[in-house]
Amino acid sequence: MIRIAICDDEKHMSDHIRSFVFDFFRKKNREISLRMFSSGEELLSYNGQLDLLFLDIQMKDMDGMETARKLRAGQFRGVLIFITVLKEMVFQSFEVQAYDYLVKPVDKKQFEKTMERLYASMQNASEDSLLVQKGYEGRIIPKDEIVFCEIIDRKIYLHLVSGEVVDYYERIEKLETKLDNRFYRCHRSYLINLKHLKGYKNGTACMDNGKEIPVSRLRSREFSGVILQYMKNI
Repeated sequence: MIRIAICDDEKHMSDHIRSFVFDFFRKKNREISLRMFSSGEELLSYNGQLDLLFLDIQMKDMDGMETARKLRAGQFRGVLIFITVLKEMVFQSFEVQAYDYLVKPVDKKQFEKTMERLYASMQNASEDSLLVQKGYEGRIIPKDEIVFCEIIDRKIYLHLVSGEVVDYYERIEKLETKLDNRFYRCHRSYLINLKHLKGYKNGTACMDNGKEIPVSRLRSREFSGVILQYMKNI
């Protein structure tokens, strides 16, 4: 599910972009949720998560640039695409990490060119990241930042490079299908990231964060081979 918002005080422009958005993601067979906002103030009062935001720069009262600054100062880390009639305004967009801008009147070719480029980068990011769903909130975690995964009583605990531990409910078998050959299930309760493996001795995997992870007797025979194969591929 990709969470998208359009913020523009001109309804006809919002509807125009909305039809492009629905058409584009329908062709990609991707599920989306879409919210419409008619002002910066209305958008800022929304507490939900957004992955992609189309934001008009020229709006009454609070303009799009000020709205973007406040969003970035808060929790918004999604993709920002400005909609504008003034190309010169775009130079200010760097400070709010805008991905791109669409010049009014937005035509379909212009829209699809930007979206194809964005969609390709989103696909690459999703292959290298793990989406963790906790209740109604989602979080994207780069796989390289995961040192190891632990399961306790049907709950997954992701131990990150930063020292943070992220917990959520999921079966470890399902988690395995989302990970790649960087990860190895050395024990029924542990998946380790081989990138963060520092050493192996006496049935224990030593990770670079100082943690020691048990390797089951059933897995210990193949563990050395797995390490060698991983080393060949990096």
